[in-house]
Amino acid sequence: MMNRFAPALALGVCFAFCASAQSMTPDQVLDEAIAHESTLLSVLEARTPVAETYIQELAPDADFGTVPVTDHYFLGKIDLSHGLDETSYLSKTSSGGRFDLFARFFTLRYLPQGFAQMMLLDGGTFDRDHYEFKFLRREFLGDVRTLVFAVNPLKSAGHGHFIGNIWIEDRGCNIVRFNGTYSGSSASNMYMHFDSWRINAGPDLWLPYEVYSEESHMGDFMKIHKAHFKALTRFWGYTAPEERAQELTNLTVQTGDVEDKSPQAADPSPVESLRAWQRQAEDNILDRLERAGLIARAGGVDKVLDTVINNLEVTNNLNIVPEARARVLLTTPIESFTIGHTIVISRGMLDTLPDEASLAAILAHELAHIALGHTTSTDYAFADRLRFDDEKIVEHFKLARSPKEEEEANARAVEILQKSPYKDKLAEAGLYLKALGSEANRLPSLTHPLFGDKLVAGHDVTRMAALMETAPQLQTTRVDQIAALPLGSRTKLDPWTDELQMVAMHTVPLVSAKEKLPFEITPVFLHLTYMSAQDQVASK
Repeated sequence: MMNRFAPALALGVCFAFCASAQSMTPDQVLDEAIAHESTLLSVLEARTPVAETYIQELAPDADFGTVPVTDHYFLGKIDLSHGLDETSYLSKTSSGGRFDLFARFFTLRYLPQGFAQMMLLDGGTFDRDHYEFKFLRREFLGDVRTLVFAVNPLKSAGHGHFIGNIWIEDRGCNIVRFNGTYSGSSASNMYMHFDSWRINAGPDLWLPYEVYSEESHMGDFMKIHKAHFKALTRFWGYTAPEERAQELTNLTVQTGDVEDKSPQAADPSPVESLRAWQRQAEDNILDRLERAGLIARAGGVDKVLDTVINNLEVTNNLNIVPEARARVLLTTPIESFTIGHTIVISRGMLDTLPDEASLAAILAHELAHIALGHTTSTDYAFADRLRFDDEKIVEHFKLARSPKEEEEANARAVEILQKSPYKDKLAEAGLYLKALGSEANRLPSLTHPLFGDKLVAGHDVTRMAALMETAPQLQTTRVDQIAALPLGSRTKLDPWTDELQMVAMHTVPLVSAKEKLPFEITPVFLHLTYMSAQDQVASK
């Protein structure tokens, strides 16, 4: 199994040569990039990253140009060791009968492998024997200076080859972005346009990260169904669970004059034993979700969430033992839930919440479950119950609450918020819920939770609905009313370590309501940077 820095060792000579790329000709830079692309493919073949694709189909709208009218969602792991295989985390829906078969025959079907393929420039024939190249310009992508080339497959190359532009960074001669499509699209095998980005995850290592796709004139072979859509595909979880386990091998065992007993020498009481048993089940579930690449590794975002939770606890004199804590689910569908005393919030929800008060409202609901003693089953305190394949994980962990518990938590959460530092800003939280309710029917995949409870049933908001009573009227055409943010607004992810970070979002005056884009996918434009030497050492 290759380690994170294998590419740097394998390409050590090339990296030293490319470090002076400013003095190289464009052709020399291109030759080095072709060599690196082949090596990257071998690195990816040894990995099984998580791939998530979220698609929004669009329709014309008089006020906003286009709006989402339905959506689709894929989540699973991909394996490049023998072509491109995808293992879904989501259960397959039944075919349902004649009408369903008829509908599937006469409509476009989105295939997750097709979107995952966009992480690759070419499956193994990216060379001068199959392509012609033309140097276009130099361009900065964030802090990274690049050389831009136009790429066209030769007529003799056949179908399915990339056609578009590539960006090659001039420090290590790696391709960091490519924008275009694959050649030879036909009625039965349609290729989409895409913009694929990579980020620096180690010395001379640039990993596929996010791909934006957009089509406005794609139709099926009988011209019955026209597709206008935009899609975002994300990749993470490149580090295998066994590699993370190897971190433990770096621990040293102390011998000699060491403390030979725990700080608490006495046996635990029955209540303490119960709490420890519940915490064990909780930790086992969290660990299993993390090993499947679905929970972000503990980090700075958790501390931000813990601060808001602490604000709610202190102002309400809540004494929760063991302490309440927070983790982030790395998936897009909007949800939050509790696992024991751990509050889990999805990345999609975290990204779209407009302010801290709205975040506090979501966390208050989950904190209310904990304060009311709504527990999680302790079945998973037994380690053998965690021994199942990753594709079964959504099926195994059903963490929804009963309607009675949800109703109790809603009422208790309002009481918590009324005593909190956020009590004068709850109208914004109510406005977010109104916006979510207004989009739920059009975006069922976004509002359908993977593990927890639905926040919306139809148009009816079931979570914290009382907050909407004091919220202003939802006015979607008002530029100064921001009820919800676009997806991807607040966080960024290290796809190697699965560590999530908050981003400092720029305040940009909106020109029109068309730029509000609540809950919508937006194009990908990354501020690319190189990992610092300190980051490289810390990640070893």
